[in-house]
Amino acid sequence: MTGDTLRTRFYRVARVGLVLGGLVGAIWAQEQPATRRKPTQYVVTDLGPLANNPFSLAVGISQNGLVNGGTSAPDGSFHATLWFGRAIVDLATPGLGGANSEAFGVNERGHASGLAETSTSDPNGEDFCGFGTHVTCLPFLWHSGVMTALPTLGGNNGEAGEINNLGEVAGNAENSTVDSTCPVGGPQVFEEKPVIWENGRIKKLDTVRGDPDGWAFGINDNGEAVGASGICSALNPESGVYILSRHALLWDKGKAIDLGNLGGTGTFGPGNIGGEINNQDQVVGTSDLKSDTSYHAFLWTKEKGIRDLGTLPGDVNSAGLGINGAGDIVGASFDADGDPRAFVRLNGVLTDLNTLTPADSPLYLLIAHGINSRGEVVGFGVDGTGDVHAFLATPRERTGEISETIEKARPILTENVRKLVHSRMGFGRFPHH
Repeated sequence: MTGDTLRTRFYRVARVGLVLGGLVGAIWAQEQPATRRKPTQYVVTDLGPLANNPFSLAVGISQNGLVNGGTSAPDGSFHATLWFGRAIVDLATPGLGGANSEAFGVNERGHASGLAETSTSDPNGEDFCGFGTHVTCLPFLWHSGVMTALPTLGGNNGEAGEINNLGEVAGNAENSTVDSTCPVGGPQVFEEKPVIWENGRIKKLDTVRGDPDGWAFGINDNGEAVGASGICSALNPESGVYILSRHALLWDKGKAIDLGNLGGTGTFGPGNIGGEINNQDQVVGTSDLKSDTSYHAFLWTKEKGIRDLGTLPGDVNSAGLGINGAGDIVGASFDADGDPRAFVRLNGVLTDLNTLTPADSPLYLLIAHGINSRGEVVGFGVDGTGDVHAFLATPRERTGEISETIEKARPILTENVRKLVHSRMGFGRFPHH
C-alpha cells in the first residue's frame, strides 16, 4: 500500500472467526469484574498487520481483551480486523462483497461493528466509505464469521461506530433527502443522521439547533450515545466525516443534549465531538478553543459540565479518544508540527504513555484510542522502519523483568505518515479518503 493510498483511504478467516466467536462467548460468560490497578509501567505488544503488511491500527478494546480495528491486506485493500491474544481474525472474508472495511467496535460477546464496501457503484458518485472506490458503503454487524448489513434511513450509505454489550450499535446513515447545506459539486449529496441500531432495527436520533446532519460513535451499556451534529461540508481531514461538527452531543433516552464547547465554534480541527461515554455517563471528546485556532481534549460530566484537559507539556493540540469505567482517559497530544504522542490520564494527571514503557519497546506510541477496565490501552504507533502498527499496552507493576523507562524523543515522521496518523485521530469514520 503506497503512502498516497494510505493518505487517501481510512474511520476499517471465516473459519477462524467461528472458533473465535465461540471462545469469546465462553470467556464473556466467565468474565468477572477486574480490579483496576494504577500501573507504573506498560508492556507494549506490536499487534502487527495481516500477512506482514506495513499498516494496521487498533481503535478499541473490550473488557475481556478483544481488540478491533483494521489492517492492510496483500492486494492493497483494507480489512476490518479483530485481535484476540496472538490470533488475528480478518472480518472481511467474505464481507459485504467489496474490497474494503473497518471495525469500529467490539463487545464482550465477540460482536463487531463497522463499515464495509459493497460491489455496487454509488448511483450519485459518493465515496462514503472513503477508499476512493465510489461504491456504496454499509454499516455492518459481525459475529462468528458472518458479516450482516444494517439498514439505512432510505439512503445508499451508512456506517456503524461502537457496539455495547446489549448489541446496540451507534452510527449514522443517509436518508433520501438532498442536503441543501452540502457544497455545490461536493462529494456528499444526502443528509446524514445519527442513529442507533437495536436488534437490526434503525432508530433516528435528533440533532440540535436546526443542524441537518449528525453522527453518533460511542455508546455505553445504558444505551446512551455520543457524537456530534452540524452541517454538510467538504471532508474534514481530522474527523473523517463530511460534516462540520459544531455541537458535541449526548443522546440520553433519545433526547439530544448539547455538551457545550471550550470556546470554539467547531470550525477548527476535528470540531466539537463527543467521542466515547462510559457507564458512569462520563464523556470524553474534543473541542476547538476560543478563536478557533487550536483544539483540546475534554471531559464532560453531569455534575461539572465540560472541562479542558489541556495538552502534554510543549504541545498545542490534543484529542480525547477513549475512557473506561474508572474515568481513565487516553488520546493524543500534538506539537506545533502536528506530530503526535499517545497520552494516558490517570488520577487526573495527563502523562506521555511512551514515558511509561520500557526503553526497548517495539513501537513509539503515536495515538492511544481505547482503554478498558483492566487499564489495557490500544492504538497505533510507529516502528523503527517507519511503518504504522496497532499496539496493545498492558499495565504491570515495575519488576526486575522489565527494563527501565526513559524519556523518548519523538520520531521524525515523513509527511505522508504525519498526515496518515493525524487522520486516524478521528472518532468515527476515520479519513481513509
